[in-house]
Amino acid sequence: MQKYLTIGTVLKPQGIRGEIKVMPYTDYAEDMKDFTCVSIGGTQYKVLACRVAGGYAYLTLRGVADRNAAELLRGKDVLVDREEAPELPEGRVYIADVIGCALVTEQGEKLGEVLDVTPARTDIYTVLIGGKQVMFAAADGVIISVDVHGGTVTVNKERFEQVATL
Repeated sequence: MQKYLTIGTVLKPQGIRGEIKVMPYTDYAEDMKDFTCVSIGGTQYKVLACRVAGGYAYLTLRGVADRNAAELLRGKDVLVDREEAPELPEGRVYIADVIGCALVTEQGEKLGEVLDVTPARTDIYTVLIGGKQVMFAAADGVIISVDVHGGTVTVNKERFEQVATL
């Protein structure tokens, strides 16, 4: 398992005092208020303040005193130490833990490997199948189970073939 989890991306500076606007990858932007320290571009920052509005998080970080300093963070991922990440409810997993898992059918047939998951209302999975990248939406009935400890994502083959870009 990865030591750091990506929880968002810096969109832009907000104002002139170093605040940054973050697009959260968490289920709720309010989850960003739980973090006391973040890593951006390989540098650790203490979170001095966090406010939420319109589905975005606005962070004030120690060492980012003005708009120019905040501008240098634009487009970079915001990471947190896994130990600081909140416990997930039953049946939920972190995206970082799904990457690298085998994609298998209910019958145990290995289809490929999960390369990436793009967060959206319905997450978009990118998998490598026979040397080709295939994308599919995690629509109702496609994913049956996720076993991060066993390293598998099990799908309903028929439903998978309906939504995948084969």
